[in-house]
Amino acid sequence: MLNKRIRKVAVLGSGLMGTGIAAHLAGCGLEVLLLDILPFDLKPEEATVPAVRNRLAAQALQTALKAKPAPFYDNKFASRITIGNFEDHLPEVKQVDWIIEVVVERLDIKKQLFEKVELHRKPGTLISSNTSGIPIHLMTEGRSDDFKACFCGTHFFNPVRYMRLLEIIPTPDTKAEVVDFFMHYGDVILGKQTVLCKDTPAFIANRVGVYAMAKIFQLTHELGLGIDVVDQLTGPAIGRPKTGTFRLADLVGLDTAAHVINGMRENCPNDEQIGALQMPQFLQFLIDNKFFGNKSGQGFYKKTAEKDAKGRPVVLALNLNTLEYAPGAKEKLPILDTLKQIEELPRRMKAIFKGEDKGAELLKRAFLGLFAYACNRVPEISDTLYAIDDALRAGFAWEKGPFEYWDLAGVAETTELATTNGEKIANWVHEMLAAGHTSFYKSENGRRLCYNPATKSYEPLPGGDAFILLDNYRDKKPVFQNAECILHDIGDGVLCLEFRSKMNAIGEGILRGLQESVQIAETEGWKGLVIGNNAANFTVGANLMMIAMLAYQQEWDELNMAVNFFQQTSMRLRYSAIPVVMATQGYVFGGGCEFSMHADAVVAAAESYIGLVEVGVGLIPGGAGTKEFAVRTSDIITREGDVQIPTLIEQFKTIATAQVATSAYEAFKYGYLLPQKDQVVHNAARNIAEAKAKVLILSEDYTQPIQRKDVFVLGRTGLGALYAAAHTLKLGKYATEHDIKIAQKIAWVLCGADLTSPQMVSEQYLLDLEREAFLSLCGEEKTLQRIQFMLENGKPLRN
Repeated sequence: MLNKRIRKVAVLGSGLMGTGIAAHLAGCGLEVLLLDILPFDLKPEEATVPAVRNRLAAQALQTALKAKPAPFYDNKFASRITIGNFEDHLPEVKQVDWIIEVVVERLDIKKQLFEKVELHRKPGTLISSNTSGIPIHLMTEGRSDDFKACFCGTHFFNPVRYMRLLEIIPTPDTKAEVVDFFMHYGDVILGKQTVLCKDTPAFIANRVGVYAMAKIFQLTHELGLGIDVVDQLTGPAIGRPKTGTFRLADLVGLDTAAHVINGMRENCPNDEQIGALQMPQFLQFLIDNKFFGNKSGQGFYKKTAEKDAKGRPVVLALNLNTLEYAPGAKEKLPILDTLKQIEELPRRMKAIFKGEDKGAELLKRAFLGLFAYACNRVPEISDTLYAIDDALRAGFAWEKGPFEYWDLAGVAETTELATTNGEKIANWVHEMLAAGHTSFYKSENGRRLCYNPATKSYEPLPGGDAFILLDNYRDKKPVFQNAECILHDIGDGVLCLEFRSKMNAIGEGILRGLQESVQIAETEGWKGLVIGNNAANFTVGANLMMIAMLAYQQEWDELNMAVNFFQQTSMRLRYSAIPVVMATQGYVFGGGCEFSMHADAVVAAAESYIGLVEVGVGLIPGGAGTKEFAVRTSDIITREGDVQIPTLIEQFKTIATAQVATSAYEAFKYGYLLPQKDQVVHNAARNIAEAKAKVLILSEDYTQPIQRKDVFVLGRTGLGALYAAAHTLKLGKYATEHDIKIAQKIAWVLCGADLTSPQMVSEQYLLDLEREAFLSLCGEEKTLQRIQFMLENGKPLRN
């Protein structure tokens, strides 16, 4: 019988991927057995020493604990990993529920390991391989029927914690229930975008993604463009990572990229486009010289010891014709300027196909090639269009998948253009257009539908009820909207307020939208309110430009009203008559963190980076965040007794050093999230749906809270301790004079000012102190310098 209750996993192989997988599984709550081979240099006198025999796995785990970006949600989860070696500890796989192989990419070695594993594996135990390209069915030759039935490919992407894709690749012998289990488990428990793949070369993401990379290589050389310019063209300008194409190749490793390209050319004889792509001379030059990219110190780019005018290392780019390194060409392309001026990706796509310079030509031809390539891979690598789109979004961090890009460009127009340009568009696309269907996706009644070439009809995306995508509600009239936010009816009597400003920065429109949304929910019979969005980042915090303008113009009355309005908005969320639940992901900075701390609950995606960062711009948290830390400090002191000063100092340091939690789990450690009310979801795409479910639970017997007047503060007793702590930061050169001034303002609020003795105060008393401190710092020249520097450079100034 298949074991579907996963408690313990054996990860076989402690290389970069194996350790990354182990760290992620541990972060998701699983016990992990991490095994590797014995060290090659094992000496006779060390042969019986366990620490030496386990050295490879031990070293890999220690490396992971120091790695940046961190593979663990919180390093404390490393305690869930037990290390060992294949010789001594392979029999222990009989105690696990899932075995995943992550050894070197050689079929013979994998088969030898599986033969040994089967001697100890109990029937029904799930087993899988993380191979990125070896045919899955070849690995089970000679294995038992039970082994084959429980076996499939589970291909994670590196870095495992951060890349959302998990490709599931069954063989003809894999039980359907095994496939269904991994598709669901990978999504709900591991937080991945699971994609069902066929057992074809490179599966889905690498097959299409590497083709797209190779096509850009070809077009860059053909059109005579510089690689640095092409990286600008193929990065955020078209909804892709800032690495662009050539920097991405350097990051991945040029030897790896070349291996995948050659493997696809050799193993895909019927692939019309891959067969036509030759290994570029410039790529062969880099491989021959072992210039593999970042891991070898140079590839398409070469970092030098020379510094530029701003003190940054000078980076040279490879000239694809001369094969020599030189400074970037600084080529001016009208299409780049055009794309920078357009915020919405759909309008950028339209602009690309209207452009006439060489940059636009490269993008047009790259997209037309991508469209042709993707449609001709159906049904070869996937029966569904959405699987291909999901794979590229989650595996290559594209904002849209190939068919979604095609919808934005206009399917009918670009199909005709592609045909004119010599690209072969699949017959099913022509048939779709002939039947009057002009897009691959459409939304109806809050559901997203995708065209199915097999049935020639639109079908709902599977599992749609578990995800709330706000784009699916665009065809409905919003309950309320203004220039910065939209209030949606997401069903079952629940509202969702979506931020829509640039980078979701909190300005007057969002503040008014929050107040209005609570008012509507309270007065019109709604069960509650979710505050969430599907953007990469929940919010970057308050609109600094608005604060800067008022401060520079010394409009103190207006600034006082603005800060008070921000504070009262946070308090409105806390003391509303209906439950308010936040659904967060990505950056949850400043005001976003303050709102979260005042909500009835937070459903935070594991990849939520939460923090009160105002010190970086010379301010204190002024939207009720400093007040809330005083409240939470009071609750800890009241609950835990004689820990007053240590607790106060820890809370103070969190704000004064602008600590940012690098995961939702870490946010509990800093006090931004509370275990009694907040929860973590591993799949960010589920956070709004889970927040809605939380609202429905809370609404059943919800009682409107009452503002507190019982906040315990330490007054002068606490101030002395915090001023001493601030002075320690200065002595250790962790803080400048201005940092200390800000820290003392924070201390003033946390302690309730210089009260002569510890006592109870109201929240409003603390809000008034917080606002006064915030305004006083707005009048400081060094604070204004910090704000200006952040607005101009996007990073903090230490002055």
